[in-house]
Amino acid sequence: MGAMVSLDLEEFAWETTPLGPMAGWSPELRTTYDIIMSSGFGMCAVWGPERTFVYNEAYIPFLGERHPSALGRPIEQVWFDVWKDIEPLIERAMSGETVHLENMHLVMTRNGFVEDTYWTFSYSPLRERGRIVGFLDVASETTALIAAQHSDRANAERVRLALSAGAIIGTWVWDIPNDSFAVDPAFAQSFGLDPALGRTGIPLEQVIATVHPDDRDGLVAAIEDVIERGGAYAHQYRVRRADGCYYWIEANGRVDHDPDGTPRSFPGVLINVDERRAIEAERDRAIAMLRSLNEQLEHRVEERTRELRDSMDFARLALSAVGGVGVWTFDAATDCFICDDNISRLYDIDPVKGANGIKRADFLAHVHPDDQAALRATMAGGLVNAGDLELEYRIVHRDGSVHWVLSRGHTYFDHAGEPVRRTGVGVETTKQRLVEEQLRQSQKMEAVGQLTGGIAHDFNNLLQGITGSLEIIQKRIAQGRFAGLDRFVSGATTAANRAAALTHRLLAFSRRQPLDPRPVNVNALLKSMEDLVRRTIGESVDLVLDLAEGLSRTRCDPNQLENAVLNLVINARDAMPHGGRLTVETANRQRDAQEASGPGGASGEYICVSVTDTGTGMSADTIAKAFEPFFTTKPIGQGTGLGLSMIYGFAQQSKGHTQVHSEIGKGTRFELYLPRYRGEDGDEECDLSVLPSDIPASESGEAVLVVEDDDVVRSLIIEELHELGYATLEAIDGPGGFEILQSARRVDLLVTDIGLPGINGRQVADAGRVLRPGLKVLFMTGYAENAALASGFLEPGMEMITKPFAMGALATKVRQMLEV
Repeated sequence: MGAMVSLDLEEFAWETTPLGPMAGWSPELRTTYDIIMSSGFGMCAVWGPERTFVYNEAYIPFLGERHPSALGRPIEQVWFDVWKDIEPLIERAMSGETVHLENMHLVMTRNGFVEDTYWTFSYSPLRERGRIVGFLDVASETTALIAAQHSDRANAERVRLALSAGAIIGTWVWDIPNDSFAVDPAFAQSFGLDPALGRTGIPLEQVIATVHPDDRDGLVAAIEDVIERGGAYAHQYRVRRADGCYYWIEANGRVDHDPDGTPRSFPGVLINVDERRAIEAERDRAIAMLRSLNEQLEHRVEERTRELRDSMDFARLALSAVGGVGVWTFDAATDCFICDDNISRLYDIDPVKGANGIKRADFLAHVHPDDQAALRATMAGGLVNAGDLELEYRIVHRDGSVHWVLSRGHTYFDHAGEPVRRTGVGVETTKQRLVEEQLRQSQKMEAVGQLTGGIAHDFNNLLQGITGSLEIIQKRIAQGRFAGLDRFVSGATTAANRAAALTHRLLAFSRRQPLDPRPVNVNALLKSMEDLVRRTIGESVDLVLDLAEGLSRTRCDPNQLENAVLNLVINARDAMPHGGRLTVETANRQRDAQEASGPGGASGEYICVSVTDTGTGMSADTIAKAFEPFFTTKPIGQGTGLGLSMIYGFAQQSKGHTQVHSEIGKGTRFELYLPRYRGEDGDEECDLSVLPSDIPASESGEAVLVVEDDDVVRSLIIEELHELGYATLEAIDGPGGFEILQSARRVDLLVTDIGLPGINGRQVADAGRVLRPGLKVLFMTGYAENAALASGFLEPGMEMITKPFAMGALATKVRQMLEV
C-alpha cells in the first residue's frame, strides 16, 4: 500500500500546485515528503506561504470524503470547519514553537455527518535554509478512546444508582476451566467464607458447601444447565452465614463461551431476597387479615443498601433482577432522555427511542395532566439548583391504565455552573398506592363500625321525637286544638335535621374517595362533629371542647381530618373503660428551628388539634410503636391497628406531623399539627336546611314531572309544587316516568329520585333527553352530593339535591333551574 500511495503521489500533478514539479523541490521538502510517506502513523505536512497540504496513507481515514481532493490544497480549505480552532495552534508552529495537544475536542463534518471528534497531535516547525516554511503534523484520532471513557463514567453512575435502589450483597467471577471462583468481600461474608481466599479464588465445591443441604441439588443442576447452554442465569437458594444461620439469596449471572463453544467465564451478582420473601408472606397474611378483620399482622420492612464496585455487567444484571426499577439520563444540551427498557415500559414509550435518545416532550408525553405543572417546576428547579430531586406522579398509558412512578435524580453541573445532565432512577409505586388506599378504606370502615353501636340508641331517640311530635299534632287537629302546634312542629323538624346530620356524617366517613385538600376552618369542623362525638363516647365520658379564638385555617382534606379526630376520640374512649374526661383543643403554634431539629416536623406556623384523655396511658415501648401499621393493644377483633398509622400518613401528606405524650395511669395526649393556610377565602357552603323567608312561586304554570317511589315523599313534593302554582305530573317508578315523557304532555322540568327500582333515575333522565333534548333534570339522592359530582355524574342542565331537604330549599332549586 505504501508503494502504491507513493506512486500515486509522484504521479500527482504537483505542477498545478504552489509546490511546483517534484523535480524542482528543495532537499528539505523532498526529505519531509519521504519521511511522511515511509511512516505508518498518520502524518501530514504544510509547506510554503500558501500552506500547501501533503499527507500519507495512514492520514486518509482522518479526512473522510475530503480525500483525495485535499491533496495539494491550502490547509484552511481542507479543514475549513475546524479552522477557527486549529488556526491559533498553526500560527504558534509557524512562529517556531512545537505544539503538542492531547484529546483536543473538534466538531467536524465527515462522511456526511457532524461528529464530535478528539485528537492527539504534535506540530513541529519545518525549515528551509534556516527559515520556517511550514510544519509537520503527527496525529492520532482518540475519539473512540474518549467515547469509551464517557461510557465508563455513565456506566459507573448507573451502577451507583442501581446499587442504591436494590439490595445487592456480593459479586463473583468464576474461571470455569481453572475452577477458580473469585469473590468480593461482601460475597465472602454472605457465604461465611474467608475474604482473603475469596480474592485469590477458591473451588466451586467450597462455595456449594455453604449452601443449605436441601438446596444443593437444585443449585448444581441450574449451574450445569447454564454452563451447557450459556447466557443468563438466575437461581434462589439458602446459604449459611458465618454465624451459622441460613438466609435466602438470589444469584444472577451470565456464562460466556469461547467461539468454539467452550465455557470460559461466569460473572454474576448476589441479591438478598430474604426480606423480599418474608414481605411476600407478610403481604398474604395482611390480605387475609383485612378480609376477616379478626387477625393481626406485624409487618416490618427494612431496606438496606450496600456499595459495590463499578461494573457495567453488574449494573445490567442488577437492573434486570430488580423489577419495577429503571434508570434514565437527561442530557441538558440536547434536551433528550436516554433510558433502559424498564423505564420505557413504565413511561409507555418506544424502547428503541428510549435507548437512543428521545426528546423531553415525547418522553413526558403521557404524564397525567394534573401532574404536569409540578413535574415542570421540579425539572426547572433541578436545572438551577444542585442536589437530589424526588417527585411522584402518574403516567397514563395508551390503553387508559394509570401507573404511579417515583422518580429520583441528581443534576450534574460543569465548572461554569451550567447543568450538563441529570441521572436518576424510576420506581413504579402503583401497587403501593393501591395497598395504601385499601388500608385507608379499611380504617374508615373500622371507624364506622365503632360509631354504629353508639349512635343507634340516640338515633332511635331522634325518631321518637319525630313520631311523638307528629302524633300529638294529629291528635290536637282531630280535637280542634290548634294553639301551640308550632312548638311540636319545631321539635319534629329539629329532631329530623339532627338525624339527617348524623346520616350525612356517617356517609362522609364511609365513602371511598381521593384526597381533596381545601382550606378548612378547624373550629367550625369540630363544632359540627360535637353531637357525633358525644354519641360515640357515651354518657360515662365528659367531653370538653376548648377551641382557641382566632384559630388560623389549614389546608387539608376535611373528611380525612374528621376521620383522624374520630379515630383519636374512639381510642381515647377505649382507654377510659370506667369513664373519665376527654378534651379536644385547638391552638395556633409556632415551631422554631431549634424545635425542628428534634422529633416532629419542620419549622413554621401550624394549627394544633389535640385529643387528651384521663385513661390508662401508654408505656414508652407502646408509644414508640403507636404509629406502626397493624400495631394495636386492643383485643383480637376490636381493632385492626390501622387508625393511628393512617392518621400519621394523613399528617405527612398534609405536610404536617404528629406527637404523642402519655404516662401510665395518667392518660394520653395526641397532637396533630397541620400547616397554617394563608390563601384566599373560598365560597361558603350553602345550608339547604334553612328555610328561605320568601319561597319563589311559579311564574307561568310550568309543568314539573316528579318520579319518586316513596309515596309519602312524592305526595309532599307534589303538594308543595301545587301550593306554588306549578302544574304537576307524577310517576311511582322509572317506566311510569318514561311513559309520560314519551307523551305529548308539557314537561318543563324532571324531578326524579336516583335510586328507583328497575330503571333508575339517571336512565330515565338520559332516555327523556333523547326524546326531549335540553330537558332540565333535578336529581334527588340520599347520598352525599360530592360523591356523585366527583364521578362526573352531572351534565349541563342537571342539578342535584340531597335528602332530607327542606321544602323551601326544593322550591328554590326548582325556580333557579327553570329561570336559567
